[in-house]
Amino acid sequence: MKFFFEVLLSGMLTGLMYSLVALGFVLIYKASGVFNFAQGAMVYFAALAVVGLMDKGLPMWAAIIGAFVVMILVGLSTERFVLRKLVNQPPITLFMATIGLTFFLEGLGPLLFGSEVRPINLGIVDEPIQSIMDNYGIGISKFDLFASGMIIILVSLLALFFQKTKIGRALRAVADDHQAALSLGIPLQHIWAIVWGVAGFVALAAGLLWGSRNGVQFALTMTALKALPVLILGGFTSVPGAIVGGLIIGASEKLAEIYIPPVLQDAFGGNFGGIEGWFPYVFALLFLLVRPSGLFGDKHIDRV
Repeated sequence: MKFFFEVLLSGMLTGLMYSLVALGFVLIYKASGVFNFAQGAMVYFAALAVVGLMDKGLPMWAAIIGAFVVMILVGLSTERFVLRKLVNQPPITLFMATIGLTFFLEGLGPLLFGSEVRPINLGIVDEPIQSIMDNYGIGISKFDLFASGMIIILVSLLALFFQKTKIGRALRAVADDHQAALSLGIPLQHIWAIVWGVAGFVALAAGLLWGSRNGVQFALTMTALKALPVLILGGFTSVPGAIVGGLIIGASEKLAEIYIPPVLQDAFGGNFGGIEGWFPYVFALLFLLVRPSGLFGDKHIDRV
């Protein structure tokens, strides 16, 4: 039973890191209706910017600040030079534009900052907390707890930003109804620019955490795709849904990785390793058939 809870907790803590990537998707989709396929590339680009600036002799704190400025510029430039030109175009056009942005960032990042695999050392070792291990026999990683704490702080700050500030209220108005927000004098393009800038900051936070765990490499863009099952479960427009969806996906992925392969091997023989790579997508697909709008998503009804 202790092992089960250890696996469950480890999966949930990893799921919070998936939630951080999913949060970038949610922010942009909620405010503009654009599914930003480039969010994974933004995570990779942000992590590359940090290690690239450190390679040029900057200390980590300065490299993080520099990467923050870079990601804000990426977000603002995307809104100004790409999406603003495509206002009132069909959603598929905007989606294709973000796919183009994906390949652009994946090519530009290595060109500017190098493509070799490099680590990001945040000073937190990925080893069990000894006191919890001794008292309860459950191994919880120091890095996982640190990452979870940072994510909770970030989400709390974003929630306060959306709920308590004038800009946050304008963002929520735009999310509810673009045309009504325009009629009230809310500058839609400025709001979108802010959202893309915030999404760039979220991508930087995700890039730092995932880069510290797995190293800064192209595979970060694929790791970011784990946010898609999270979005399906939580809903594309819900910040709490991104958190809950991440917890569910992270926990189910870890449990499936440990407990399903032995059952399949006993039943069919052969090797069923690597199940964690595809199980979240199958799980999300089955969930999609039952609840297409997600746990917290808004139900869409077309009246004819």
